[in-house]
Amino acid sequence: MLSIVVEHIFLLVIVTLISVLQNAFFATKVEREGKEHNNKTAFERVSCANRNCMDSYPTFLAVMWCAGLCLNQAPAAFAGIIYLVARQKYFVGYMGQTCQSTPGFLFGKRVLAFLILMCIVGIFNFLLVRYLGNDYKDTMETITNAASALLLIP
Repeated sequence: MLSIVVEHIFLLVIVTLISVLQNAFFATKVEREGKEHNNKTAFERVSCANRNCMDSYPTFLAVMWCAGLCLNQAPAAFAGIIYLVARQKYFVGYMGQTCQSTPGFLFGKRVLAFLILMCIVGIFNFLLVRYLGNDYKDTMETITNAASALLLIP
């Protein structure tokens, strides 16, 4: 029984653990910059980038898990990895010029929009099955699998 459940969520669990490691990396960078008292501007930038990343973190986790559970874990986990890459790009870009963080921010928003769309489609399909008896899950999964590759286009 447990292996059946784990089989349907293990990719989401892996992405969640990677995101926790990324948060630890961000916190370490903030701590390291905080110990260097000679460069207060760098500390403020790193601290602000960390806060901005943490502000969107609960939303990311919620929509990734919702998309993975309601529709398909593979494209949701793939989008989660892409989101983490975008968040890393945002964080590193924010430490330089603030305009360097914009591409990571916009890319992250696009990935979140894709995950939200997956959630809506998964919930809509559940309602179709429940109340009308029509199951389009296979079709929806095929579409989201193909659409997840489009996330790689800048």
